[in-house]
Amino acid sequence: MANLLQHKEYVKVPEPTLRRLPWYLSNVKLLKQQGESYVSSTQISKEINIDASQIAKDLSFVNISGRTRVGYEVDTLIAVLEDFLGFTRMHKAFLFGVGSLGGALLHDSGLQHFGLEIVAAFDVNPQLVGSSLNGIPIYHTDEFEQRRAEYGVNIGVLTVPIEIAQSITDKMVAGGIKAVWNFTPFRIRVPEHIVVQNTSLYAHLAVMFNRLNCNETK
Repeated sequence: MANLLQHKEYVKVPEPTLRRLPWYLSNVKLLKQQGESYVSSTQISKEINIDASQIAKDLSFVNISGRTRVGYEVDTLIAVLEDFLGFTRMHKAFLFGVGSLGGALLHDSGLQHFGLEIVAAFDVNPQLVGSSLNGIPIYHTDEFEQRRAEYGVNIGVLTVPIEIAQSITDKMVAGGIKAVWNFTPFRIRVPEHIVVQNTSLYAHLAVMFNRLNCNETK
């Protein structure tokens, strides 16, 4: 198995492919629960409505090959996908903004199954500072630099109000954070070498409502 988990020489994978690979992983895990030992791109295609040729193309970025007329060995495919996606290596993160959404993320222990462990949170609310949620300590935002040196974290999860989203981002970047998972509807500005992943719940709601309205008026 060790050789199967060796990646190809690094290639920047297209973002649409990276977004689809976890779908394949989840589907293959479900098929394993159903007793399947092998799975083909055609089988996956039927389950998630993505063209089989696209699935095969996406999996070409991963160091695995299937058997003709048989497909991919399920356990190997799961292991290789989890490793390729970074889910098997734990990445520590800080969370900034312990409001309703931030608090929900602190309670979501399932993130650790995908390689992300929130080890501390930061806020300015005196009722929160010095306490903990789900065993995760909450510090004052002014302690960030000290705690980053202590924990060695390079990922920040941003769930603050939009009016301070940029200032907190600037503070994170100045303090050594290299990647920001942004849950605010504010488009933060960062230097080119900083990785940003925007996950705006409101943007997704807007798309859903628009599509729903379009369907209802047909």
